[in-house]
Amino acid sequence: MYSSVTLPFLCLVLIQLLGALGGGGPTGCGFSAIFNFGDSNSDTGAISAALSEVAAPNGETFFGHPSGRFCDGRLIIDFIAEDLKLPYLSAYLDSIETNFRHGANFATGGSSIRPGGYSPFHLGIQISQFMRFKSRVTDIYNRLNVSTEKTSAFGYRMPRPHDFSKALYTFDIGQNDLAYGFQHSAVEQVIASIPDILSQFSQAVRQLYEEGARVFWVHNTGPIGCLPYSIIYDNSSLDQNGCVRPQNEVAQDFNKQLKDRILQLRAQLSAAVFTYVDVYSAKYSLISEAKDQGFVDPSSFCCGSYYGYHIDCGKKAIVNGTVYGNPCEDPSKHISWDGIHYSEAANKWVASRILGGSFSYPAVPIRKSCHASKNP
Repeated sequence: MYSSVTLPFLCLVLIQLLGALGGGGPTGCGFSAIFNFGDSNSDTGAISAALSEVAAPNGETFFGHPSGRFCDGRLIIDFIAEDLKLPYLSAYLDSIETNFRHGANFATGGSSIRPGGYSPFHLGIQISQFMRFKSRVTDIYNRLNVSTEKTSAFGYRMPRPHDFSKALYTFDIGQNDLAYGFQHSAVEQVIASIPDILSQFSQAVRQLYEEGARVFWVHNTGPIGCLPYSIIYDNSSLDQNGCVRPQNEVAQDFNKQLKDRILQLRAQLSAAVFTYVDVYSAKYSLISEAKDQGFVDPSSFCCGSYYGYHIDCGKKAIVNGTVYGNPCEDPSKHISWDGIHYSEAANKWVASRILGGSFSYPAVPIRKSCHASKNP
């Protein structure tokens, strides 16, 4: 028979053993939905619905047809959905075969944080769209009897009001603010614009917080100087991996200030939980290790052309007897799909690194990001 002293001691040992085996950590968050904000790096069909279709061969690797994504297959946001056991996000602007039961994607190709730039759907517009969406969903649920068939049919494709506070809010935006700046102003002006860009980002986060958002997963901007498009048009100062050094230095400055902003928001918004994800380092690691990881030269790309004749991926042209626009035979060997956007293979590689938390601050996997410490 165990004594009154021995039994508690054995229980303590058992608890410690379970903790060592992984049973003592926080459980998964069980996110009911994802609401995403961003640009073409996470657009799952908005630009196709609103302006012009993202044509074949985009989508050929995974979907077998154009899917509204600037990629041959899945994006990082798709791998996020898979990791959280949720369906791929429907684009908010798309009216065909959409299902918002487990979230919505407000990201649109070309979008920036600040107004202007390549797209009218800047972050402020995306936040307004979200607020309208949430208001309409809540209003309809309030007006309809939950037990009616009509409500059930509506609910099949729409989130429930309480899902908005239990959702994960993801951001992948800022690259176009820098890219547009590089095209239309000096590097010094781009650097000077960063505080204002991030002030508008902070404002967007605050608006979502006021709407009940609590868990934020924020990607920093990638090494824009490593995009083949950037290298083609600005190869005056390259680093050891063939990337445009000044552009990457600006991206790193942007990311440092973004991290500082998130720390400020974490301190000011007491009920919110933030995870800052260093996508820049993950992508730069892939580029620097391209050969070892089975990829070809990271400065090459699979679809389209910028060499003398600008032919967008999905279009074809014959110039002096040469056919431009056919995709490469094996997109999985390329980091870059079209000179600007990553291939599915590269997105999968990056996602496999960031979703586990090794590139996050604090270092928490996405499934447990609702438990991220407010003061890491």
